[in-house]
Amino acid sequence: MCGRYAASRRPEDLAGIFEIEKWEPEETLEPDYNVAPTKEVYAVLDRPLKDVQDPKPVRQLRKLKWGLVPSWAKTPEGGARMINARAETVHEKPSYHRAFATRRCILPADGYYEWVTGKQERDLEVEGRRKRPRKQPYFVTPADGSVFAMAGLYEFWRDRTLPDDHPGAWWVTCSVITTEAEATPLAVAPAGGPRALADIHPRMPLMLTPDRWDAWLDPARTDPDDLTSLLTPPPAGTMRAFPVSTAVSNVRNNGPELLKELDGPEEGTLF
Repeated sequence: MCGRYAASRRPEDLAGIFEIEKWEPEETLEPDYNVAPTKEVYAVLDRPLKDVQDPKPVRQLRKLKWGLVPSWAKTPEGGARMINARAETVHEKPSYHRAFATRRCILPADGYYEWVTGKQERDLEVEGRRKRPRKQPYFVTPADGSVFAMAGLYEFWRDRTLPDDHPGAWWVTCSVITTEAEATPLAVAPAGGPRALADIHPRMPLMLTPDRWDAWLDPARTDPDDLTSLLTPPPAGTMRAFPVSTAVSNVRNNGPELLKELDGPEEGTLF
């Protein structure tokens, strides 16, 4: 799954990486080293500009809320639970299939956090059952230092209790697509720690390599079979993982120190 990630790149940097054509300075977000559900996050998307006659999609950097609220939802209360969509079923689930067809985005990150669990706990999670509290957090990031481009979906929700001109009348929310964690060896594995992402957690956010960005963002591509072919993990050996402070487990903690690589797991944690 993806329940926490880091996103510290400035919009100017993201504009160059993703060839952004439009972004609003007033939507600038501060670097966030502990992004949690319901927070506002950056999303890259292709969409025609409002109040412009030209229907051609424009590459934009937008500020969205993490936690998807379907357009048909009566209230936004379920958004905090819909932070992830499974790659295996995203094309058929009622909450996601419309967004999957035409409202896809990329959620830029430095990498994501995951808490290692023992084998029995992982088996329970796969079965959808409750497990014991998580233990040692690890940070997973591209080994070459490139952007972690997570495949995502976005949706619009209208708050009918507010007038049309109210700034909160429209919610724009998003969800991260996840896939089965890689069992192949990490490019750089921590000493005495997990050797593969699957040793940390059975799921992982799906990272799109640059050769798939344009196809994924193109709203004209709506065929489910065509789109699901894009939902493949990056090549084996792309990622590295390292232990970080358990301070990241508290969402109130935020700062670059959370990304500091530890020599090994903290005392009393797994691995």
